[in-house]
Amino acid sequence: MNSFGITDRGAVRRDNQDSFLIERLDDKECVIAVLCDGMGGEKAGNIASDLATKTYASDLRDRITANKKRKPDIKAMMEQACNKANRMIYSYSCFDTDYTGMGTTMVSAVICRDAAYVLNVGDSRCYKITRKRMEQITRDHSLVQDMVDRGEISPEQARTHPRRNVITRALGVNELVPCDIFTPKLQRGDMLLLCSDGLTNMLEDKEIFALSRKNPDPLSLGRALMAEALRREARDNVTIVIISK
Repeated sequence: MNSFGITDRGAVRRDNQDSFLIERLDDKECVIAVLCDGMGGEKAGNIASDLATKTYASDLRDRITANKKRKPDIKAMMEQACNKANRMIYSYSCFDTDYTGMGTTMVSAVICRDAAYVLNVGDSRCYKITRKRMEQITRDHSLVQDMVDRGEISPEQARTHPRRNVITRALGVNELVPCDIFTPKLQRGDMLLLCSDGLTNMLEDKEIFALSRKNPDPLSLGRALMAEALRREARDNVTIVIISK
């Protein structure tokens, strides 16, 4: 398995409130990746995303490392780690008024031996990229996605809707937050792309896929996607994490 991650504050924002981590557990034949996009003001957004990535990755790593079962319940471990990260951020927001209302999105992918798992809260996304197509694995927890699901607007209209950045779920806002977990099937050579909305607000899915055809490995694709987002003067922080099987 190969992996690559990159983040940039973009062309407009003064600070970068995105965070990501990639951890390899070679003895378990496992890779953990997590990406978070913070919110709640400059100081609070940075802290929320950083806390979430570190707390989640550390807890999940410890659970996988300590597990002795032949077929560990990775989905349960991911959910437990997500819950711990949520409680950590929520406790900060309750303790200090400077952090009131802070939160973060989260998208995570785990590839363990032949199985893949994806978790998300908020509108940071995971895509599966093969040689022939690209598909979005996660579903955005956002106001415009709910409107699309109800048939009120089209996916194309959602891209430019004035409330496209309003999310309906985030870590740290409430004491409990539900997460979605998916189990995509991966073949050798397939890639999982995790990204903040700073990328998807600048490039359409078909453009991301076109770049993947020219850059078939995580390193070259990640750099190409970032370069294109910055060339278009990215209005938000941009973070990209890619794992290939």
